[in-house]
Parts: sequence; C-alpha cells; structure tokens
Amino acid sequence: MSIEANLARVREQVAAACRHASRPESDVALMAVTKVHPVDFLLEAYAAGHRLFGENRVQEFAAKNDAVAHLTDAEYHLIGPLQSNKTTRAAELFHSIDTVDSLKIAQRLDTAAAALHKKLPVYIEVKLSHEESKHGIAPEELPALLDSLRPLTNVVTVGLMTVPPWSEDAETARPYFKTLRHLRDAHQRLHPTLTQLSMGMSGDFVVAIEEGSTCIRVGTAIFGKRITMP
Repeated sequence: MSIEANLARVREQVAAACRHASRPESDVALMAVTKVHPVDFLLEAYAAGHRLFGENRVQEFAAKNDAVAHLTDAEYHLIGPLQSNKTTRAAELFHSIDTVDSLKIAQRLDTAAAALHKKLPVYIEVKLSHEESKHGIAPEELPALLDSLRPLTNVVTVGLMTVPPWSEDAETARPYFKTLRHLRDAHQRLHPTLTQLSMGMSGDFVVAIEEGSTCIRVGTAIFGKRITMP
C-alpha cells in the first residue's frame, strides 16, 4: 500500500481508539517516524497532508534538511538519544527534543535555544524497563530533574516520553503507559507545563491512547520496515 493509504488507515485506527477511550481525536497527535527512511518517504507523507515527523539522529536529519527546508509548516521532533556535543545543531534543526534525560543536556539546549531566540519544548525520557538498550532517567530521579529544569528560560518541559519493552502482545505495554501517566499526573501540579505524554508506537499505539497518550510515534505502520541508510 502507498504511504498515503497507510496514513489514512492509521488515522482511522487512531479515531477508533479515541472513540473507545471517550477521548476527542484532537487530543492525540500522530507523529510519522521517518528515521532510517529516505527523505522521499517524508516528502510523500507531506504530500499526503501529514505535518508532524520524528527523527532519531541529528546527523541523519541534518542530511535530509536541505530537501525539506521548504516545508515551512512541517514540524520535526528528535526522538532518539542526544549527545551533548550535538545540542546546538539539534536546537537549530528540531521543533522539539523528546528525549532529554539529564540536566546537562537541558542546560546546553537552553543556551542554544537562547542564541536562536526560540522557546524549545522538551520531553523528559523516563526509563521504565530494565533493558540496557533503553534510555532515560529512572522514575525516582524525575522530581529532582523537573525541579532543576524550572529555572531554564528557553527550554520548556512539556511532557514525558517512554519506550516499553518490545512485545508482539500490545497489552504487555499497558503497565508502562499507565505508570508514565501516573508520573505525569503526580508532578503536574508543581509543573503545570507538564501536560504531554509521548508513548505508543506501531504495535501498541491503541493501548497507549487508551492510557492517555497525547502523541504516538508510528513508523513501520506508515512507511514499512526500516531500511539501512547509507
């Protein structure tokens, strides 16, 4: 099927999940994850009316940037781990950094955003699984990091993000999504900008929507299996 048809099918599934959860469809943003896909795929999704995209690496998206610079109404989020030496370029390229996991990274992003005269939304990535391959801070570290980010003037902490362990059974992700929602709710009173939950991917986004996700990150269901970039 075409990317346009895949997008339409995913949107229908999102709408159905929102109805089932008694949530307005407008509550859930669909992010098309174009990481490790050629820029032509992103352009095709854009031509089909899509505007929100996720990329995993600063260098990979920098290589695509010239080809998409004219798409002025598109929005790009960094959804992969960010190294401190790439924070300046990340602040230039992306509209949001969804994987902040340290004060150092946030401070460097704040400095870079200030130089660009922009407010940069960020999500804190929380590691809820025990997998070594997963990134993020431990839940017990979240209160201190939130407090440390409060004085920053050009970085705005808008939400939390997590990646549960992969499983063919989407229900296995539900406890992780539920935990992230509880963490957000527990800290929202002291941190009122903390409203968003980035959780749910191609195999489990229906469950994520049921548990309160405000942004689902969908790659395979839209673009097919990942290919290796040169």
